[in-house]
Amino acid sequence: MFRHLLATAALAALTATGAQAQDNKLKIGVLATLEGALTTLGEDAVRGLQVAVKQAGGKIAGKEVELIIVPTNASPDSALRGVRKLVEQDKVPIVIGPVSGSEGIALRDYSKTQPGVTFLNGSSGALETTFVTPSENFFRFNMNGAQWLAGLGEYLYKDKGYKKIVTLAEDYSFPYTQIMGLATEYCRLGGQITERLWVPLGTKDFASIIAKLPDDVDAIYLGLGGGDAVNFFNQYAQAGGKAKLVGGSIMVDQTVLSSKGAAKRLAIGVPSAGPQADTWDDPKWQAWVKAYQDAFPADKRFPIPSLTGTAYYNAFNALNQAMTKINGDLSDGHKKLRETLAALELDAPNGKIKLDKNRQAIGTNFVYEIVEAPNGDLVSKMVKLVPNVSQNLGFDDATFQRIGLPSRTSPECKKSY
Repeated sequence: MFRHLLATAALAALTATGAQAQDNKLKIGVLATLEGALTTLGEDAVRGLQVAVKQAGGKIAGKEVELIIVPTNASPDSALRGVRKLVEQDKVPIVIGPVSGSEGIALRDYSKTQPGVTFLNGSSGALETTFVTPSENFFRFNMNGAQWLAGLGEYLYKDKGYKKIVTLAEDYSFPYTQIMGLATEYCRLGGQITERLWVPLGTKDFASIIAKLPDDVDAIYLGLGGGDAVNFFNQYAQAGGKAKLVGGSIMVDQTVLSSKGAAKRLAIGVPSAGPQADTWDDPKWQAWVKAYQDAFPADKRFPIPSLTGTAYYNAFNALNQAMTKINGDLSDGHKKLRETLAALELDAPNGKIKLDKNRQAIGTNFVYEIVEAPNGDLVSKMVKLVPNVSQNLGFDDATFQRIGLPSRTSPECKKSY
């Protein structure tokens, strides 16, 4: 009997200690593309998150951060499998992710079935994620793909003198959104998009599509990313391609510019736009770059953090600031956390970010060209900064609604919307 009481007491003490340890932890589920064509984007997303956690001392509002990272392959199905594991098995109260556009749409829909969980987008950039039936517990502190091309259309038309272009992009929601941002600006000025060519995400052989590229245009816009972008550069160089190129935001990001081989040098001089510029001289940006570089050996990172690294870094910091303000209070269905996130203005390294009524980022965009740094690295050099880019791209609400959702054929290329 005495032994039984001792055993019971010991078990109770262990249980209490375990419960106390759990109470002092904050589990955060993370989705990142660590498989498939966009693997390099997911790997740097994790690096950006790790830097943010390290800077926070491994804690949020006094609780030890426990990251549970689940890999995806950029498909909505993989994102859903991953988030179900995180929420329904691991019981995380907060999710950060995903990386890719169509994954984000899937997560928005799933978040509506999990009102007790708060979701912070990683880097996914499809318009629909926050514009169509937005979710009250889904917050996006990065601009979408259309916002990421703000200023590029004008730069191409007025500064580069490109009056006619053709587009080649991966056939899913994020490239659709990017081309929307390009077309609504470029075409209003009088630019023409003569043809839109599409390839599946994960394309390895570009020979047939390269053969179809017309030579009667001023430039080719490339909306490819990760392994697809590298494969295209390699095969276009082998084919002797000489056309002037324009890059989508992840076509000439560090995830591609840091790849092996000489073909990436085709990117030198290529204009593009996105939420950061590698050589920006802003002190806050330079401090973030140094923190990233110092956190990893040179052969285990990019020379400059990629846009996914920065986006995940920002998402964690937004969460950290909001949780600190409310002293980690997740009661009442995360009510205080969500109110604080919605009102937060994040002083991020790539510019100040605030959220609109759909919990979508309004931020700063950068138009840039790819240059060779003195040490031989390829980097983006800012030529123009575009502040306060909103989701409706400067259109009034009625006009933006009338333009319609981005697709293979929408929006049309025309001077008036």
